[in-house]
Amino acid sequence: MPSAKPPAGPAAVPPALAGWPPPGSPPPGSLLPAAAQAAALLPRGFFARAAQEVAQDLLGCVLRHDPGDGAVAVMVTEAEAYAGSADAASHAFRGRTERNAVMFGEPGHAYVYFTYGMHFCVNLVCLPEGTASAVLLRAGRVIEGTALAAGRRASTRNRPAAGRSSAGIGSAAGVGSAAGQRDLARGPARLCQALGIDRSLDGADVCDPGSPLRIGGRSGPVPAVRSGPRVGVSRAAAIPWRFWIAGEPTVSPYRAYAARRRTAGSAPG
Repeated sequence: MPSAKPPAGPAAVPPALAGWPPPGSPPPGSLLPAAAQAAALLPRGFFARAAQEVAQDLLGCVLRHDPGDGAVAVMVTEAEAYAGSADAASHAFRGRTERNAVMFGEPGHAYVYFTYGMHFCVNLVCLPEGTASAVLLRAGRVIEGTALAAGRRASTRNRPAAGRSSAGIGSAAGVGSAAGQRDLARGPARLCQALGIDRSLDGADVCDPGSPLRIGGRSGPVPAVRSGPRVGVSRAAAIPWRFWIAGEPTVSPYRAYAARRRTAGSAPG
């Protein structure tokens, strides 16, 4: 069975983007004013590259969802690359379907899928239209709308699905504790819960200032970046296309693939 090839050379500090971050950017972890956020959105060309490059450069960027009744923003701390038809672990490995159609479209759009009959996961589409490549956002640090994110996470505790307890996803320590802050968006399902992302945002243009779901660039440099095998995939599992910010407590723990009953698809994007 064909599988994707790992990137040439070790993954270290991600390649610099010309002119990024903009001169005079605030310190890491601080928020830009609303007007500056719109101006600082990542350009579409940022995503028109190989997913393994984009995944590294997304670390430290800020994904923001503002549906109009409250905004939550998350700084991306962990991401995984998937290379479409060249990658046996990708949803697009066997071609286009109704479910994965967004992956074959314009770069810079969100591909949101539902998995295990319980959770949503969000990917950002890469490479030019007609190809299928994406980056799964695995974890982040909530930097805006913490109370709203915590409320969304807490509400999942009482909604176990498919005969399984939701304790591993919905239960978190009090939001005021260090553990509670760490776990709000620690893992791809938690990240979507915290941000209020579901299938209604499949296809959202994250490069459009008018979109409710959009992504801005880094507010400063990130520390060293590490890479390793992707989480929970049964094929092409050894390819080191999972990237994370070294020493960041919100990065999710590594778990190798373990067979389980599938309901609505289990492979990441």
